[in-house]
Amino acid sequence: MDVSPIDVTTLRGEPTTFGELTGGKVALVVNVASRCGLAPQYEQLEDLQRRYGDAGFTVVGFPSNQFLQELGSADAIAEYCSATWGVTFPMTEKVKVNGRHAHPLYRELTRTPDTNGKAGRVSWNFEKFLVHPDGRVKRFRPTTHPDDPEIVRTIEEWTAGSDRPGDA
Repeated sequence: MDVSPIDVTTLRGEPTTFGELTGGKVALVVNVASRCGLAPQYEQLEDLQRRYGDAGFTVVGFPSNQFLQELGSADAIAEYCSATWGVTFPMTEKVKVNGRHAHPLYRELTRTPDTNGKAGRVSWNFEKFLVHPDGRVKRFRPTTHPDDPEIVRTIEEWTAGSDRPGDA
């Protein structure tokens, strides 16, 4: 599935596309929420960003209040993520991940089944979609930590070699 042309808006309110936001890199898309009990996953997400950011990888956070656990304003989200977790990866404006008003990116990504073969609705905050620029997608449920061996192995596999845009 090609999600690169899907419109997104950054946390600062700047319109762009998913492909421009990720720079054609392998991306770990995560619906984040500051007040969620899973928020400590921000630390592992930032560790992945720092570890693989120069190798053709990026995390992209999609704040969502769909489960009533995200802060109210973009400024509050940005401050929390920076001050509490040192987040440097790109973030978008708040989005809905389920239902009639789900963001178009999430409408596409939720067609991907998880490791148990179940597609459909995002079950909770911190659900993860690993997206390759060629359209491959792997889905990981919220309780799968960002540093899970399968996620790390896939990042390493997908960023290895010369199949990244710009490589000769």
